[in-house]
This record gives sequence, structure tokens and C-alpha cells, in this order.
Amino acid sequence: MSSTLPRAHSRDHLPEQAPGWAFFLDVDGTLLEIKEQPELARPTPRIKSIVQHLQLVTQGAVALISGRSIETLDEIFLPLVLPAAGLHGLQRRDARGHLHTEAIAGKSLDHTRQMLQEFCRRYPGTLLEDKGMAVAVHYRNAPAAEGPARSVVHQALEELGRGFEMKSGKMVFEIRPAGDNKGSAIADFMREAPFQGRLPVFIGDDVTDEDGFDMVNHMGGYSIRVGDNGKSNARYRIPNVEMVLHWLEEYHYTHWQ
Repeated sequence: MSSTLPRAHSRDHLPEQAPGWAFFLDVDGTLLEIKEQPELARPTPRIKSIVQHLQLVTQGAVALISGRSIETLDEIFLPLVLPAAGLHGLQRRDARGHLHTEAIAGKSLDHTRQMLQEFCRRYPGTLLEDKGMAVAVHYRNAPAAEGPARSVVHQALEELGRGFEMKSGKMVFEIRPAGDNKGSAIADFMREAPFQGRLPVFIGDDVTDEDGFDMVNHMGGYSIRVGDNGKSNARYRIPNVEMVLHWLEEYHYTHWQ
């Protein structure tokens, strides 16, 4: 593995690396390339090695901050068990392994699931992702269904009433309980060991990561958005997933003692 970034995208375009950082990493579109079907996105041995070595060099101050559930993160990153925030912050597992979860009545989404399943049957190429506490409609394989998908999600939200919200991402609409987000999850981690006293660095790729960028900016840390598309409050940009992996490798090689 190379310890330097390719010349076309040198470290000049990113914060200068230094010891004492805490890393918060989005998964899809940041550590993993986005796939047409979410279940097809899996970390390679190289990616797992990068995360594991990053944990070692930061004394454990690495957390996954994802829209996926913690259960799914554990499955795909096996055998690694990492501090993590799942479902955009509705779930959080701290470094001691304690799980913090929003108290939500899961049955309240039963009718919504049926409604969205029927929608996906009527629009071939769309996909319903059931996350338990949240449900998402993907239309990556049916871009013409964006308008109808937005409409049915808004209809579902009206029927659910207060307490739920829509999260828009890259060709996906998600219905989830209103409450904690990626930013609040990062703030909670930063109050605890081994993150406390470190400088937070959050890397994400989507509008769902903006809460995290805002929180890290407020804390004086480094917010980094993957890709050149879309407006963002992130203070830095990095072109793609491969460049994220190179940059994290470089941090390990530079600061390993």
C-alpha cells in the first residue's frame, strides 16, 4: 500500500495531518463505493485493514457514522466491532460497547412499509430498504421514479403524523423518526473516551452528512466531503472513495509509532 497520495490530489487540498485526531467515517460513498443495491456494498480486506490500523494509531478514536443500522455495519465489517452511529444517529454504540437507541415504537411503520412495498411493485427498479426503525425507497435504478417516490414518501409522512421526518440522499428517500442525527452522535462521542480531547474529523459524501459537518465545524474540527458535486458546509473536499482510502492510509503510516 502506498503511503502517499497521488500527485494530482496532494495533501495541499486537505487539512495537514497531525496526531491527536478522532475519525468519524461515513460508510457508503466514503469507505465503500455506492452500489445499485445497498446489500452488494461490502468492504474489501484492504478497507477493513485501513480502519483497523486507524484504530490502532488513534488509540481507538474511530467511529462509523452511517445510515445503515449498527447490526448491518457489524455484519459487513466482521470481525471488526467498532464504535458506531447507525440510522443517521438514531442508534449509537459507544467505545465501551454500550448501545444507546431512541425509544421508538417500531409497529408505527407497519402500514408505511406496506404502502412503500406496493409503490416499489408498481415502479420496477425501485427498491425498499427496511432498516427496522426506518424505511428507505431507492430509485437509483429507476431515476424517472424520483417524483412519484417523493410523493408517496410525503403521503406516508402525512399519515404518520408528528414524530417522523424524511431524509433525502443520493437517489433515496428515507422515512425515520425525528430526533438524533449524525451531528448529535458525533457530539456524544466527543464527550467520551477515547474521543474526548481530540480534534474531530468527519468524512461524508451526501446531504445526510451535513449535520455532521456542521457539528464538526462548530467544534473547530475538519469536515471533508467526498466528491465535487452539490453544495456543502464541509470545509474540505476529496474527489472519491479511493482518495479517501489513500488519505487514511497516509495518516496511519505517518503517525504510527
